[in-house]
Amino acid sequence: MVSSEQRRRQLAREKYERQMERRVAEAATRKRRTAILSASLAVVVLAGGGALVAGGAFSSNDDKSTTAASDTAKAGQTNPAAEPTTPTRKPVDGCAAPAEGKPNGKQWKDEPAMTVDSSAAYTMTMDTNCGKVTVALDAAKAPHTVNSFNFLAGEQFFDHTKCHRLTTDGIFVLQCGDPTASATVPGGTGGPGYKFKDENLTGATYPAGTVAMANSGPDTNGSQFFLVYKDTKLPPSYIPFGKVTGGLDVLNKIAAAGTLEGATDGHPMADITFNSVTVSKG
Repeated sequence: MVSSEQRRRQLAREKYERQMERRVAEAATRKRRTAILSASLAVVVLAGGGALVAGGAFSSNDDKSTTAASDTAKAGQTNPAAEPTTPTRKPVDGCAAPAEGKPNGKQWKDEPAMTVDSSAAYTMTMDTNCGKVTVALDAAKAPHTVNSFNFLAGEQFFDHTKCHRLTTDGIFVLQCGDPTASATVPGGTGGPGYKFKDENLTGATYPAGTVAMANSGPDTNGSQFFLVYKDTKLPPSYIPFGKVTGGLDVLNKIAAAGTLEGATDGHPMADITFNSVTVSKG
């Protein structure tokens, strides 16, 4: 016959075992959520027609404001996004005031017809208010991408547009090419109106100096792109189409100044703007 003391001990032991099982299950759930979040952050580098890096790591569509609103609502706090404050922009050595003007905002329905010679060399020159950056474009491996940039540069599409995103932890890129971005308002959704298919993704890597397309998923390339200033590990999902041949020091200077918000992912403290972008053959 089981005594009352033995029964008490049995019930206590069973309760303890249930608690341990629950803790193990909760730990496993937290681990899965952390793994999913880490994977999502790695992919969100760039999105929205272009976002490291258009709509996601490099996505053009940026849902951080929605996430922030949800988090603050859960905490029972006022959403800071509803009460915007403008961070103080500090001067960055070597950066002057941008040239006067604004993006022309041109839009096109279809990808431009192919006009580049895939066997020729092309150079993109980005004259910014923080210095000049030159890029050797790879028309042989990414002909559609180079053709698009050749077309858009010829239409002065990039002139007076701002680089709207800087990441400084894990992913080291400066994201540009959104004509709707401002110095303080998040970009990530603007583009030329058309999208073109992926290319040159097999075995793609992103060492320092790589120039690649941002996107919001497969075959959603537009005008947004990112410049890698430090070796970065990303999935082969963003078209590499060029290599920085001059001005990597400009990118490192911008990265060293950090973000306007003080976070590891935000607007560059340097109000970097393209005074002009040109593409030339040879």
